[in-house]
Amino acid sequence: MAAYERTEAQAIAYRLLDFHLHLSRTDILLDKRLPAVQPDWQLLLKRLQAQEPVQYVLGETEFHGRPFRVTPATLIPRPETEELVNLVIQEVKKNSTFNSQPRGGPFSILDLGTGSGCIAVTLALELPQADVFAWDISPDALAVARQNAERLGARVQFEQQDILKLTPESGDSPYTVIVSNPPYVTRSETARMQPNVLDYEPHLALFVPNDDPLLFYRAIATLGRRCLAIGGLVFVEINRVLGAETASVFLEQGFSSAEVVKDLSGNNRFVRALR
Repeated sequence: MAAYERTEAQAIAYRLLDFHLHLSRTDILLDKRLPAVQPDWQLLLKRLQAQEPVQYVLGETEFHGRPFRVTPATLIPRPETEELVNLVIQEVKKNSTFNSQPRGGPFSILDLGTGSGCIAVTLALELPQADVFAWDISPDALAVARQNAERLGARVQFEQQDILKLTPESGDSPYTVIVSNPPYVTRSETARMQPNVLDYEPHLALFVPNDDPLLFYRAIATLGRRCLAIGGLVFVEINRVLGAETASVFLEQGFSSAEVVKDLSGNNRFVRALR
């Protein structure tokens, strides 16, 4: 696979063998007999050589230790988004005030722009006492998210919503936590992006205008001001070069505090805002 360096190509090959033939690296090294039924290797290689992400070729990726279906209608979940989920889980588990919230359960979580549903489904499974809701503008993405929830046994209520065009009635009941990994890549950043991202992943879920990079954060902050319970929290993934600016959006909407949180690589990656 000339499109990949040797070590990356080898890792992809092992992944394909494991996924399609259930052969581990040890099996291959021990020259275990190959199954009689084989996938169309030529088609798979053609797709990979065109730099289609291996996750789309397989139709699946791992997130937080679980297999999630992904398609070109959904972003491929990143490790940083796992960190976002962990921030929410850690906050909920240490914050006893979340055990006395309204909406028919101990507390409720709203995932905005759910995509594959990886955030909402994971939170529903890790925090089974929560009522979890998830919105997305894309019906195709919602179809994938619903499939992931069903196959993993997660209780999530999905709804098609455009957070840039919410009516006063949308989400008017109080939530305890709002979480989102919204579009935040500006069009000017495309020159630095790899073809496997730029040519295949959904631009609807990636990009914002160069002249309005905080578009979605303003919408999230506005929604949070209206339907987040007092003492509730917003967790968002952000463009790392706009940390202070993103936090300011929430402060301008009357949130008590908003802080930038670094990821494991030391980059500004999240904002945590308190209502």
